[in-house]
Amino acid sequence: MLATIHTRARLGVSAPAVTVEVHLSGGLPSLSIVGLPETAVRESKDRVRSALLNAGFEFPARRITINLAPADLPKEGGRFDLAVALGILVASEQLPPEPLAGLECLGELALDGTLRPVRGVLPAVMAARETGRRILVPSDNADEASLAGGDDVLATDHLLRVCEHLAGTDTLSPVAPMEAVDSTAGVADLADVRGQHVPRRALEIAAAGGHNLLLFGPPGTGKSMLASRLPGILPPLTDQDALEVASVHSIAGLPVRAGQWRQPPYRAPHHTASSVALVGGGSSPQPGEISLAHRGVLFLDELPEFDRKVLEVLREPMESGEIMISRAARQVLFPARFQAIAAMNPCPCGYRGHPTIECQCTPHEVSRYRRKLSGPLLDRFDLHVEVPVQDGEVLLRRDGEGEGSAAVRQRVMAARERQLDRQGLNATLSGAALHEACRLDSASEQLVSQAIERLGLSARAIHRILRVARTIADLTGDQALSKSHLVEALGYRKLDRQPAAQGVSAI
Repeated sequence: MLATIHTRARLGVSAPAVTVEVHLSGGLPSLSIVGLPETAVRESKDRVRSALLNAGFEFPARRITINLAPADLPKEGGRFDLAVALGILVASEQLPPEPLAGLECLGELALDGTLRPVRGVLPAVMAARETGRRILVPSDNADEASLAGGDDVLATDHLLRVCEHLAGTDTLSPVAPMEAVDSTAGVADLADVRGQHVPRRALEIAAAGGHNLLLFGPPGTGKSMLASRLPGILPPLTDQDALEVASVHSIAGLPVRAGQWRQPPYRAPHHTASSVALVGGGSSPQPGEISLAHRGVLFLDELPEFDRKVLEVLREPMESGEIMISRAARQVLFPARFQAIAAMNPCPCGYRGHPTIECQCTPHEVSRYRRKLSGPLLDRFDLHVEVPVQDGEVLLRRDGEGEGSAAVRQRVMAARERQLDRQGLNATLSGAALHEACRLDSASEQLVSQAIERLGLSARAIHRILRVARTIADLTGDQALSKSHLVEALGYRKLDRQPAAQGVSAI
């Protein structure tokens, strides 16, 4: 007797279809699993046997062969347990095969038949929907699966309930789509920042255009505080973007909460993070911090303290918005369209340029500290902004506080609407679209030419300055770029003003 059950594997953020074929034949009782199963999959035979017996079913005393097709796709985890168990029941004629023709099954089995949650349910739900099949998942994955909407998701917590549904003695109700809430609860408010008018303005520009931002200044001036306020002024994610983010988090085993459905993610890895932790990898490739920050913010505090080799791997995904993890047997593509915010001190001791604390660093130490960051990496930050020391009067003043995140967010959303109506997010402009959106008059062209000559700007830096200027114009509702927009954009390229011979002495 042969039984066929449909399920899904996990490969990056995709969920390729897997067919579980179960064949019962004569011979000595045995159970073999083929189809590139890894250890956890091979061990499923013991979990399935105990689950079936404890649920009151008969485990066939025959030769059982289980094939996980396609044979060249590696299979991992306990996600195939439920499909294997149902295949054995159908092949031994303890369940009818017809109800399983249009159903896909995911779930790990406990020894008593309880269904345990698995990773990557959301991509599997969306893939099953494209094929026109319903999907059955563990109850603990129901909230995550419901975010995809629709009435084609079933959820239960035990093998017996699955079998009762398939036998027609009971019916599982579809999981109700969860209402996605647009909430900014728990997000730090920009009103908490005292003073720092220029960095606040730069943060608003970065949010409006999706630009990368580098903050530098002495310790305790509020660099990390400013970075943590960026998610609160970003527009809520669209449905498509929210599904992309939730899919990556589902693959990584992170909780997907409806209350934070539309919030852009915020990730802040420690400077001791390895390149694998940052960009992803492993023998079974997993998403790294840049993918977990997809459609959100990646904050790199103490930027020069990161290993230089770790930082260099960021250069390509900062441009392409994706990362390819290559292994001998396969390649996995993860999305990584993140907004990079970095913070650094002006020197090793941190007090260069401080009004009251004397810097103890030599020019050579300062130059060596700066050289930890390559020019190509610095070029990929659209804005370089100094965060100066604020005096006590500003820090202690309670009246005249700065704008809150809600007010700034409205301006950011209005600027983004102008961009999307025109050609797309300014940070992604390139080629003909960039030249079309950033046309310059003769005075502006002369200003840019002078900046190139005096500052030695690269072509990439010039393009980033034009994109920032376009965002500044969008924030004020101006259709055309003017010289004032370019002057402000050039003012946010502080690190381009350091002559190579002077290192960072002017920071």
